[in-house]
Amino acid sequence: MENLAKIDQVTSLHKNNELQLLCFRLDVSGDLYATNVFKIREVIKYEGDITTISYDKSSLLEGLITIRDLTIPLIDMKKWFYYNTRDKDKDISSHIIKNTTHSGDIIMICEFSRWTIGVRIYEADRILNKKWTEIEQSSGIVGSNNNNKLVGRTRYFDGRLVQIVDIEKMLIDVFPWIEEEKEAELKQVKKINTQKIILVADDSPVVLKTMQIILDKLGVEHKDFVNGKKLLDYLFDKETDISRIGMVITDLEMPETSGFEVIKQVKNNPTTMHLPVVVNSSMSGSSNEEMAMSLNANEFISKSNPLEVEACIKKYL
Repeated sequence: MENLAKIDQVTSLHKNNELQLLCFRLDVSGDLYATNVFKIREVIKYEGDITTISYDKSSLLEGLITIRDLTIPLIDMKKWFYYNTRDKDKDISSHIIKNTTHSGDIIMICEFSRWTIGVRIYEADRILNKKWTEIEQSSGIVGSNNNNKLVGRTRYFDGRLVQIVDIEKMLIDVFPWIEEEKEAELKQVKKINTQKIILVADDSPVVLKTMQIILDKLGVEHKDFVNGKKLLDYLFDKETDISRIGMVITDLEMPETSGFEVIKQVKNNPTTMHLPVVVNSSMSGSSNEEMAMSLNANEFISKSNPLEVEACIKKYL
């Protein structure tokens, strides 16, 4: 029942064209930042040991922490803001969050792309409910410290600016080999013989481009949509030949219509319920995966993984 309640919470947010943001600070009276609450498992105060695994002053990885028998990497978000991919050897060791008013570290436990990481912040603030229309999309704020680390802006209750952080970019900066592995895997995929069309929905132009490259390499015809609403509008258009559609691949977190709503509508409609629905999402925490599967999604893959995409298409087409 608790899981169903959470599904209803997520889908009702998206039906109202809303999302929830957790606001936080990196300094005692610093700027307000935010990230999507569904990427965060919990926020904790950590007073345990940090196992140092690198003494490199340019390293983004603070070390390892252990929480309830789970050992995860720890990243200091303030340090990341001073990291520049064009100057990877720059000493950023002094740019860490310093707690002056409380003991222990405040850490966001984040889950995405089948990774669990700890992200050190100064303090968590409140949760904002925002309409997607209230979010100003951005490729990043121009500035020496930001390096396109922000994906949007919105306003706090009192009108102050809230900057939305691209946590996925942080993961790639800390572990660049994740993307290198994907490039190597892309070379391994082979063409698939199918006449079916695959529908893809994702609000990230970068992800859509990556999926286009993967599907083109597989030789599969596809139609791409910037959100769930546009995919559903196409799928249920009277001019669309449903028999030509082979599969739906959808992100979860999208403006206008979420991936959760895409799954529900596809699986609850007698004309489309036979279609395999594959969730392609960085929001790979167990609760998100459970919610998607409880709505009868067929598969849940980590974001744009070439071999997983290939395996899904072979399995269902």
